[in-house]
Amino acid sequence: MSKYNGIESETLEFKATYTETICKEIVSFLNANGGDIVIGVDNDGNIVGVSKLDEISRKISDVITNQIEPNPQELVSSEIRYFDGKTLLIIHVPKGTRPIYCQKKYGFSSAGCTIRIGTTCKEMSPEQIKARYELNFTDIDFMVRTPARYGNISFRTLKIYYTEKGYHLDDKSFEQNLGLKTPKGEYNLLAELLSDKNTIPLIVVKFQGKDKSSISERNDYGSQSLLFAYEQIKNRLISENICLSDTTARPRTDRFLFDFDCVNEAFINALVHNDWNLSQPLVSIFEDRIEILSHGGLPKGQTEEMFFQGISRPRNDMLMRIFMNMELTEHTGHGIPVIVSKYGRKVFHIGDTYINVVIPFDMAVVNAKRQNVGNNVGNNVGINVTINKTQRLVVQCLLEKPDISVNALAETLNLSPRTIERALLYLRQANIIQRVGNKKKGSWLVVKSE
Repeated sequence: MSKYNGIESETLEFKATYTETICKEIVSFLNANGGDIVIGVDNDGNIVGVSKLDEISRKISDVITNQIEPNPQELVSSEIRYFDGKTLLIIHVPKGTRPIYCQKKYGFSSAGCTIRIGTTCKEMSPEQIKARYELNFTDIDFMVRTPARYGNISFRTLKIYYTEKGYHLDDKSFEQNLGLKTPKGEYNLLAELLSDKNTIPLIVVKFQGKDKSSISERNDYGSQSLLFAYEQIKNRLISENICLSDTTARPRTDRFLFDFDCVNEAFINALVHNDWNLSQPLVSIFEDRIEILSHGGLPKGQTEEMFFQGISRPRNDMLMRIFMNMELTEHTGHGIPVIVSKYGRKVFHIGDTYINVVIPFDMAVVNAKRQNVGNNVGNNVGINVTINKTQRLVVQCLLEKPDISVNALAETLNLSPRTIERALLYLRQANIIQRVGNKKKGSWLVVKSE
């Protein structure tokens, strides 16, 4: 009797005939590193062949299509081979693309979730199942697996942010550690979002009145690193948050147009949980409210009740981690409850493909603005910031020579180019300076000086 070329192993299973255990074996390979199931070879490797090939093929097709969850139909394939006049049916099972698979009739239990270890199928522990099952509800691979559409990727701004937070990014490993490349080694969508330049818009639009019939102002803060774009929009929101002060009371009382912490939380959530494959978040400012729109709806596996309780299911796990590293979010799930405690659940409009947060303005502040009540109503233009000696020297140089380069600044002040870049980034975030024109032929504009 002829022998099959190979022995049973972690990736090879022999079956003399078709049995009902085939479902368990396919699930085990999906949950492990994949492998082949050869029907028509006994445990000793003897080729015995397959009879009733069509009938067996239909049964296996039914198993793949109807008895395994999630459906692996697009992954599993079969092949017919002939040896010494005998027919073999080989089922090719790759490693699954989802964190966990199970036999439907047992569900996500130890009996339903098995994994290939050595030459046997072992039941997974409840702890293993729980850990893998929870991964099913995040789309952590989406931004990592999606190739960038923009080719000129660089990370100078990202490195400056990490340096300012005390991190050291090794040039040889940081792209992999931060998930900036696809499994094939290409830059991905996450890398594009964090690149110094990109083609992704990030719009803040201001309307006259309470509807979208008339635009008064439209600003695009995109086409640059998402971290820097966030800081710029944050500054813009601060400047929009008008303060009404009552100086007749002791102590003085201040009323703001909106609760900035709530708006900031809503905006960060929109960035981190947005489905960037659909579109970009949008900030819309009306006469009586501010709206923050993100795309994608609730992440898979999250209910509205979980959402309002602050049980987080991050859609973009790596982006969330980077925002956590920058201390922009804590991943504690407190953001939504904070908004609910201030404004109630009614400000959240949740659809299948979007979440729109509608924060109403304090109408007393709106009415005071309309009436222009003395000096008690004012815009919070920019941020009250303290600049250090280096940053002050940079501003002085820019006032004297707006078109000076980073290297020339570094030479003039006897500092390193990296120190100059950090100072420029801080001054831009604080709305003290702005860049006019492109990198090569542009110049610096000092917006505020002491």
